[in-house]
Amino acid sequence: MSYLLRVNASATPDTSFSRRVADTFTETWAGEVVTRDLAHSPVAHLDAAGITARATAPADRTAAQATAAALQDELVEEFLGASAYLFAVPMYNYSIPSVFKAWLDQVMVPGRTIGLGPGAAPTAGRTAIVVSARGGGYGPGAPQHGKDHLVPALRTILSDTVLFGLDVHFITPELTFAPTVDQLRPLLHLHEASLAESHDLARRHAEKLNQPVGHG
Repeated sequence: MSYLLRVNASATPDTSFSRRVADTFTETWAGEVVTRDLAHSPVAHLDAAGITARATAPADRTAAQATAAALQDELVEEFLGASAYLFAVPMYNYSIPSVFKAWLDQVMVPGRTIGLGPGAAPTAGRTAIVVSARGGGYGPGAPQHGKDHLVPALRTILSDTVLFGLDVHFITPELTFAPTVDQLRPLLHLHEASLAESHDLARRHAEKLNQPVGHG
């Protein structure tokens, strides 16, 4: 078993429900954990130097391209070296936090991590757990149903067979504003149930990954 790569995207480390549920996973995980915290150390957004460096020979790169390429190499090697992934990515304004999108843009390198053909990505088949807390409720029947633009986007990016090809599982603790927002306090019991279920799912996913693969 190689290491678990955990990427934290919440801007509020001390109060993040995504991080708390992710902590339950890592506390159950039996192996090494490598953590990249994008709140403490945000990754630069992909710029022209980073894009052009990919198609420029190392000896011909400008100083800016060399710096951008070094960052991409660090992130890509860290990503490829993991055997499983844990992404603590809360929903911000119906979508993905910009710090996590910046990290994704740096590691999505055609011909290296993606775009290699169905099933050909180095990470194809590896497990990824996405913990995405959200302040409201987005399930069927909820007023916000259909406005979750985080899960569909990450499902495509992470699991598409011509991209990373990961085996992705989502854990979505909901109604995290219920303890603090007056209008949502009547739904506190639903939040507590969702949170308890999320911690249980995190535990069970980690336990499953801890089990050795059998050989028949």
